[in-house]
Amino acid sequence: MAATRKLQGEIDRCLKKVTEGVELFEDIWQKVHNAANSNQKEKYETDLKKEIKKLQRLRDQIKSWIQSAEIKDKSQLVENRKLIETQMERFKIVERETKTKAYSKEGLGAAQKLDPAQKEREDISQWLNTSIENLNIQIDQFECEIESLLAAKKKKLDKDKQERLDKLKEFLERHRFHIRKLETLLRMLDNLTVEVTQIKKIKDDIEYYIEAASTDPDFEENTYLYDDINFLDEFADVVGTVGGNFWSCFVLFSFLSSLLGFNWNSNWIMFEVK
Repeated sequence: MAATRKLQGEIDRCLKKVTEGVELFEDIWQKVHNAANSNQKEKYETDLKKEIKKLQRLRDQIKSWIQSAEIKDKSQLVENRKLIETQMERFKIVERETKTKAYSKEGLGAAQKLDPAQKEREDISQWLNTSIENLNIQIDQFECEIESLLAAKKKKLDKDKQERLDKLKEFLERHRFHIRKLETLLRMLDNLTVEVTQIKKIKDDIEYYIEAASTDPDFEENTYLYDDINFLDEFADVVGTVGGNFWSCFVLFSFLSSLLGFNWNSNWIMFEVK
């Protein structure tokens, strides 16, 4: 009984924070849209991002309670989870507006002059960033559930819970693997060492993985997903070695030169086009 009261107290405090957080989010959201200039707007957008992060953490806690067998009436929890997710969708709209709307004639002019190839690169870059963010959100959820399972562990976990724990750890490992690959692709895209068409070929598989890997029991991962992307592993290895010293920078420089079709002659400090 005491444990039940304690749990209910934690839930009540969490839901109170949700109410306060949503009210504050709404207040900042209004300020974003009523900002007098771009500097003000950027400041409020930063505040809005901080607030949505707080709400996301509360959502993770609520989701762990929803999955708990100890709580019978979950209607309030589900309602508050949906309330937070509504604010998350609103924040995504603000983010999209920020990335696409220019607030000066110069910015508008630059946007209009954007060539199709550059626009395509920016679109795929945004998709990569969004995919990484979605994977990180799921990682937060997995870690929250793992903490919940371990916190309740007074003795050896029963078979179902142990299997779930093992599965969550597997999800964490695979998600982090994909994040490393996507982050490397972002760097390659910035350095023009990967074609947009190559990234587009893996887009459907990545989206399917994010959507179904942790929810569909019949999901089968494409283990050859990145095999056709030239130099992906080599680029990741080289970037991983780069620090602040001259030699590391030289290694990266030599690698990029080879991709671009140059021979590096260290004695004469010159290039020879292949």
